[in-house]
Amino acid sequence: MIKLIKKFLLIPIVVLVISCDQPLNNKASSGEQVVVKVFSSLTCPHCADLHDKIFKDLERDFINNGLVKFEHESFPLDMAALNAEKILQCGGSSKLNTKLLSELYEKQNKWAVGSDISIINESIKKIGSNFDLTNAQMDKCLLDKKLEDKILNERVLAQKNYKISSTPTVYVNEKKYEGKKNYKAFKKVIENLL
Repeated sequence: MIKLIKKFLLIPIVVLVISCDQPLNNKASSGEQVVVKVFSSLTCPHCADLHDKIFKDLERDFINNGLVKFEHESFPLDMAALNAEKILQCGGSSKLNTKLLSELYEKQNKWAVGSDISIINESIKKIGSNFDLTNAQMDKCLLDKKLEDKILNERVLAQKNYKISSTPTVYVNEKKYEGKKNYKAFKKVIENLL
């Protein structure tokens, strides 16, 4: 199965984002965090756009206050996304990983270009070096077969358990969010669950 996914990663993918106005109606019991899971590929421009439009405000209004737990769920669509995910998971703390995730999305149009994976890897490592990751650490992560298998297995499980058909796919409290991909609409959903 992993070999099949690796072959699949070499095939270009067209990503579709479907949007409709359906609010979620499953209130979290008081005192519980709302869990936001975003299944995304680090080379997906729609994922970068969603992260840019929603994450910073979500972090300011809900995550930093402990009301929302944000989970980046890796769903790499190609080898560059897989390698960027390896570098992302190289970092130690979740706070560091969140900052690195934001930076990878912000600079996606600079590192996720071209077909030479070694050049792409160097571009990813350049971003990682701004987050106290050494070249030796990142090289080790890029060559780590266990880490690669872990990421690819997570993708397989996401496909099986959540029926992911495109990225980004967002779940809020285990229910698929299909509303507008803007913060105002997303904020209303979160507020209704608190």
